[in-house]
Amino acid sequence: MAIIRTAITELWGLFVDDGALALLTLALIGMIVAAIKLLGVSPLIGGAALLVGYLVILGESVLRHSRK
Repeated sequence: MAIIRTAITELWGLFVDDGALALLTLALIGMIVAAIKLLGVSPLIGGAALLVGYLVILGESVLRHSRK
């Protein structure tokens, strides 16, 4: 049983190294989709917002890890 738990933990770690990074990325995607679908924001503006948002999230993650 311990081997299965270890294997699942390692597999999860391959895809989600930083939980905050993954959650912030999903939240960003959700907010942009909602803005495009519900508020009628242009998809081009949504794409630009995704790019800027990803860069901000990545920068924050790098700064957080550099402090450790």
